[in-house]
Amino acid sequence: MQSVISYKERGKYGNSNYRGNCSGYVIKDLIEQFYPSSKPRKFVEIFSGGGTGFDVAKELNIQNSVHLDLNNGWDALIDEIPTGSDFVFSHPPYWDIVKYEKQRGEYKKNDLSNNMSYEEFIRKLDIVNEKIYHSLITGGRHITLIGDIRKNGKYYSILKDMKWFGELESHIIKIQHNCFSDKKIYSNNSFIAIKHEHILVFKKNKIWIFNTKVTNTIKENIMNLTEITWRDLIQATLEFLNNKASVEQIYNILKESKKAQNNNFVREKIRQTLNNNSNFKKNGDVWYLCIEGWL
Repeated sequence: MQSVISYKERGKYGNSNYRGNCSGYVIKDLIEQFYPSSKPRKFVEIFSGGGTGFDVAKELNIQNSVHLDLNNGWDALIDEIPTGSDFVFSHPPYWDIVKYEKQRGEYKKNDLSNNMSYEEFIRKLDIVNEKIYHSLITGGRHITLIGDIRKNGKYYSILKDMKWFGELESHIIKIQHNCFSDKKIYSNNSFIAIKHEHILVFKKNKIWIFNTKVTNTIKENIMNLTEITWRDLIQATLEFLNNKASVEQIYNILKESKKAQNNNFVREKIRQTLNNNSNFKKNGDVWYLCIEGWL
């Protein structure tokens, strides 16, 4: 198995009409990758959906596999995983992109594809992923298939925002085929369609101690930075002032910056930077930003 995989056909596994169902070849190849001459002691599938993992287990003659989903009455948020395992495969909803209430034909309050904020979805996914990790025996693996999504013009990377439990052993890119969105025509020529998913392989190496990795988003203001260059600060100031300003107008803004603290020659530094950088052009007493060159 390599770090990029592609299956143009999903195979005979599971219900092909069940939206979001992954190719059975993904699960089969992962099992055979980590168990080339044996079988998992216990294969557990979380978010088993349309029955793909069940059909793979049947083909590989894995007779003690467990497949859990709201479809068969198992609630990932409140129910325990009923068995320990050395191999767990999960394929959670990608937020609310596919409404599984419609797939089941009934509403379930703890469905991760229900209407909720992205932050709530991530919190709930973290609960499930931690539960999966603790169910593993030492040396066991949790392999999750997850995608990126774009909604209302914003890009969301679930794998970046969710907590990671255990040691990341591999990151595999899965090429997407036959997607529902393939037929959609985008009017924005700069739009980049998502044609891949991520497979993350987490391994449990210790009994008591485990690593958790969390990504935080921190908002900063460049006015509070000391390592930023004067060129960059002046560029931002000109943008803020609608691309034209005098030295005094630029000074009145940048004198409040952290970089200007303990500097008695801020005006002189601004004037020097404006004169020495080709991105700034002068017409009379007014300076302009012109990254293309003077027009």
